[in-house]
Amino acid sequence: MPATLRPAAVAGTWYPGTAEAIAREVDGYLESGATAPLPGRLLALVSPHAGLRYSGPVAAYGYSLLKGQRALTVVLVGPSHRVAFDGVAVQARGAWETPLGRAAIDEDVADAILGADEAISFADAAVHRDEHSLEMQMPFLQRLVPSLRVVPLLMGRQSREEIEGISAALAGALAGRDVVLVASSDLSHYLPASAANRRDAAVVDHIARFDDAGLLARLESQDNVACGGGPVVAVMRAARALGADHATVLRYADSGDAADHDKSRVVGYVSAALVASAP
Repeated sequence: MPATLRPAAVAGTWYPGTAEAIAREVDGYLESGATAPLPGRLLALVSPHAGLRYSGPVAAYGYSLLKGQRALTVVLVGPSHRVAFDGVAVQARGAWETPLGRAAIDEDVADAILGADEAISFADAAVHRDEHSLEMQMPFLQRLVPSLRVVPLLMGRQSREEIEGISAALAGALAGRDVVLVASSDLSHYLPASAANRRDAAVVDHIARFDDAGLLARLESQDNVACGGGPVVAVMRAARALGADHATVLRYADSGDAADHDKSRVVGYVSAALVASAP
């Protein structure tokens, strides 16, 4: 399997195109969205993936928990917006590059995930090329973790079968490893803020109660719930299997709370942490 360098797809548009500008913007959000350390071991985050000026102020609440980490492997699980496929596509070799530098793929972890679930997951770097849902996590991760390694996973249809398969694979492959999972998802899209906030409140409640079954049922019965709902459910299930016993919702906001303050058509964002009370 050849090594693959994935260059940034949305630097200069969805987030700044230079390292200096990224650092300034990310540091500002981290200062405003600082979260006190949570008791227990952080196993997973739920984080949004819109343009940095919109979702960055929310994402910062979760990523601030990584302050002080020198080296870390982060398994990123997000939805595919640009390529339709069945299963879960893993980039298992190479590195991801942004203006902040290169983050190597953790090939051992990628191979373990692929080996744990040959029916659902497969190695494919090509489908990651233009996707933004995982790349939008990189400005925070690269700014905070000097020795960062990543394993990028994209879910195709986000079916129940995919969710069950990849959550079990993650639980098996990551047991005993010092790894943090990140589920990338925005919530409802393009509703008036009052309607969006009501709809999003149900999703936020499922996350806060660590109710992955209820969230999956909502995803299967309603439209316009969360574009990365499948990754969120899969990460919740994997985190529970790895020892997480509670969830903390750190921040909810919508796109009208940032930038141009347009409340007529908003996108919802949530930041949450899944934590194991025991070491």
